[in-house]
Amino acid sequence: MKSHCKKTIICLLIGYINCGNLSAQNNEINWLSFNQLEDSLSIKPKKVFIHFYAEWCSLCNKMDRKAYKDPSVISKLNKEYYAVKMNIESTEKITFGGTIYENKNAKKVNAIHQIPLLMASRKNKPFSLPATVILDDTFTATARYFQYLNAKQLLKTIE
Repeated sequence: MKSHCKKTIICLLIGYINCGNLSAQNNEINWLSFNQLEDSLSIKPKKVFIHFYAEWCSLCNKMDRKAYKDPSVISKLNKEYYAVKMNIESTEKITFGGTIYENKNAKKVNAIHQIPLLMASRKNKPFSLPATVILDDTFTATARYFQYLNAKQLLKTIE
């Protein structure tokens, strides 16, 4: 009888801890790397939301503090999208779709990685931040934004 009670208490505690972890996860966006994205897309196709940023970008940091903390934004992105966040100055070599992408000018100041240059560049305009790219479940770009988006604007873009 005592053994059964101990097992029940342990199971309840584990369940309580797991519920707490799930609750904590729902308070923030489940950001993925490009490597994780490729794995996830191979298992289950889904829309993709990509946020390109740099540590020095004040509007990017404001989106982190404001828009990406909004419960409605968090819920929508976590349920309907794979969300990817990438520092444009990353020096990491990333293999995606069988191709290796890198920051070829990594030793220069403000050098931009190949992935944001390919996905978030505009014709006849310089690269700018914050940059947001939205892809459908076939990995086709459906929208690109090159500005600060508050929570309300961000929700409209992912509706």
